[in-house]
Amino acid sequence: MKTRPSSLESVTCWRAKFMEAFFSHVLRGTIDVSSDRRLCDQRFSPLLHSSRHVRQLTICNMLQGATELVAEPNRRVLETLASSLHTLKFRHLLFSDVAAQQSLRQLLHQLIHHGAVSQVSLYSWPVPESALFILILTMSAGFWQPGPGGPPCRLCGEASRGRAPSRDEGSLLLGSRRPRRDAAERCAAALMASRRKSEAKQMPRAAPATRVTRRSTQESLTAGGTDLKRELHPPATSHEAPGTKRSPSAPAATSSASSSTSSYKRAPASSAPQPKPLKRFKRAAGKKGARTRQGPGAESEDLYDFVFIVAGEKEDGEEMEIGEVACGALDGSDPSCLGLPALEASQRFRSISTLELFTVPLSTEAALTLCHLLSSWVSLESLTLSYNGLGSNIFRLLDSLRALSGQAGCRLRALHLSDLFSPLPILELTRAIVRALPLLRVLSIRVDHPSQRDNPGVPGNAGPPSHIIGDEEIPENCLEQLEMGFPRGAQPAPLLCSVLKASGSLQQLSLDSATFASPQDFGLVLQTLKEYNLALKRLSFHDMNLADCQSEVLFLLQNLTLQEITFSFCRLFEKRPAQFLPEMVAAMKGNSTLKGLRLPGNRLGGGQTLGRERGKELGL
Repeated sequence: MKTRPSSLESVTCWRAKFMEAFFSHVLRGTIDVSSDRRLCDQRFSPLLHSSRHVRQLTICNMLQGATELVAEPNRRVLETLASSLHTLKFRHLLFSDVAAQQSLRQLLHQLIHHGAVSQVSLYSWPVPESALFILILTMSAGFWQPGPGGPPCRLCGEASRGRAPSRDEGSLLLGSRRPRRDAAERCAAALMASRRKSEAKQMPRAAPATRVTRRSTQESLTAGGTDLKRELHPPATSHEAPGTKRSPSAPAATSSASSSTSSYKRAPASSAPQPKPLKRFKRAAGKKGARTRQGPGAESEDLYDFVFIVAGEKEDGEEMEIGEVACGALDGSDPSCLGLPALEASQRFRSISTLELFTVPLSTEAALTLCHLLSSWVSLESLTLSYNGLGSNIFRLLDSLRALSGQAGCRLRALHLSDLFSPLPILELTRAIVRALPLLRVLSIRVDHPSQRDNPGVPGNAGPPSHIIGDEEIPENCLEQLEMGFPRGAQPAPLLCSVLKASGSLQQLSLDSATFASPQDFGLVLQTLKEYNLALKRLSFHDMNLADCQSEVLFLLQNLTLQEITFSFCRLFEKRPAQFLPEMVAAMKGNSTLKGLRLPGNRLGGGQTLGRERGKELGL
């Protein structure tokens, strides 16, 4: 199959792994079924035969395979996948057309809402297409409405058949008959409205949509929001049938925008020719439009678009202006004008428990949508956000996590967060997360570069909201595993000690690239571990200069609760190796609970022979 499992993956059944790879190759067309007469037998379906072994499915590029899986001839294949598939992955996604997104909508509904998929992971999406990204998020969170012109789900029962189809998942953030929500939701609704207007402008045979300018939006904000609400979306709600007439009292200013959206709703998803793909980034130079690529040169053209469109991508200026004005409501201005409902018209189904976003840059629109969904995503048990460029959106994320923690039945127990930059120093960010999620069991956090707050001399450096950072003590939490990757620069030991003191159940601690102002600060951390973290069993230090902390290391080796200690690339034997190694071995003799000691990359040098001799005495 020309596939090699990851070194981190333990394969328990190679037959099932082979059948899983076989299913993916047949689905994508990389295996020519017609070349083998046994696979061409009409009594035998390769996809159906191998589908019961598939535990993990990957969708790549332009959603290849989604349309085939939801086709009527493969109904039994999809039903089998719904019971066997547990993990759904998306890699290197590109732009997609309306038909592909409609197929993906049906696929996610079958696999998540009526299936057993519990984990959704997105990898390497340099320029996320907002409509597609929001579709994946909302479906993963358990929200569902049939797409425009799509058939009703036969598994949802009569309740689903009686509902009118909505325009798309993004429009579920819009409506007019619900009490006002929080500022993040209102901002997301305004951004979704601007996105809907952009889509309406691109649809063929649609009337020109009313342009929303920064000036008109600001005037609407000042006026109290009535004009903004009329400008962003027509009075018709998602429950309205496609042929419903508007009341004569409707404002004339919305006729243009409503005609655009209504023409979009009347267009069936299966009509030919399909409308051109709605791209969420600017076209590369020399490209006149998006094309549906078929034939032998499709892969090379996709690669060309992936490389050069990503390189020249820029945010649309008009949408950025609207986003800035809408997000101004989050900074103290009156947000009442953006009082729009959230996901009210949709049905709520089963949702996933694990969400992972690796190298998927989140725009303000995407971040607000994610934060809004997280605030009520009670089934979520593990969340991974890796290199998403959150920036100041980290404060909205903390607010949504705090709201989620207050929900009855919240199951979030693992949070993995890593990024290049953070508006907060890593220790302050850790304190904020622990305060927001006191029931968290696993926290892994990494920041590669110092924040601006680490340098007070940076002009225009605004502080975080007062409710995020406070001087009060951290309440006791349930943290069992803490992993921290620090940027360069000395870290304040008292902040780290405050986190450790509140984590009495901590069993595993890992510090990567941590630097302290003096050996005394490092000793203070070790003393805190000995006094407050009596359940600690595994301790790991990586890439830390401990050459001047030999006495502190000896103190640590005398801790009778630790079972495993790792010093990797900590320069332990850079100074006094001949004297320090016997002291270290002697300290280990008095520790009967220590079961493992790892010392890779510590410049042992000539002390290796002495270490082996003393190791034989200890039975190591």
